[in-house]
Amino acid sequence: MTRLVVGGIAAVLLLSGSAILFASNASEPTLPPPPPARVAAPLVAAASPTLSVRSPLSASPRSREEKRFARADKDDDGRVTSNELFEPRRKAFAKLDKDGSGSLSFEEWATRTVDKFASADLDRSGWLTPAEYALTAPKAPKRRAVCSC
Repeated sequence: MTRLVVGGIAAVLLLSGSAILFASNASEPTLPPPPPARVAAPLVAAASPTLSVRSPLSASPRSREEKRFARADKDDDGRVTSNELFEPRRKAFAKLDKDGSGSLSFEEWATRTVDKFASADLDRSGWLTPAEYALTAPKAPKRRAVCSC
């Protein structure tokens, strides 16, 4: 019986709350009119008619891709060949291929991780304690000097 009474009271409160919400007389706030537009003073004196004020240049969305293309085009012939594209990767591969076999074993591929684990495992137990694992944390990147100009 108590559940029915509480349910009835909840229904009445819900209906009265929704009636108040929808019957409110809220209106959009009126904003003051914007200030009049000011005309900026010209940067170049009117005495030299040959000079004109230019609007700031905006970078086109393609300029980023053009820069990336220019970095890949090593001989500046307007084309990226497979040799130009793969050469940096070949150098990185050669650094990892310690035995010069032309293929990477897992140990060669993960050499930095294997070396990092071996140097952190101080007691040579084959597993890392929390203190030893803390030694493998990456170093914080160097912060660039911020120009104060």
